Amino acid sequence: MIAFPRHLKWLMLPAAALGLASVAAPAQGPELAMLNKLQPGLWNLKERGGADADKVCVRDIRKLLQLQHRDLQCSRFVVSDEPDEVTVTYRCPGGGTGRTTIKYEGRGLIQIDSQGIAHNSPFAFAKEARYAGACGG
Repeated sequence: MIAFPRHLKWLMLPAAALGLASVAAPAQGPELAMLNKLQPGLWNLKERGGADADKVCVRDIRKLLQLQHRDLQCSRFVVSDEPDEVTVTYRCPGGGTGRTTIKYEGRGLIQIDSQGIAHNSPFAFAKEARYAGACGG
């Protein structure tokens, strides 16, 4: 046991309590406010430079950060949170990982660049996403 002078013991108690409070409190992640500019609904996703577009119903706009792992609950780390661009890395159960940057180009138009590992294989894509309206059904 460490011996502290009597007058310092009373200073250590509040400091220890503060330390425990900071450990017990859940970590609050950055807001990613740029994503709040985007609307949930039907999005057309097209490979940059490609002709074919996929229609995807997006109910949680943050799922655009992990298109390759859309149905998984992944932990995220915010690399950059700017007014018109966000970059996030994420790790999913089972070993999937990714790094995604979303750039806001204007109302209903974003650029998504993502790369990582899915199903034990690397992936990388650059897509243009356009809001197309409400999801059907």
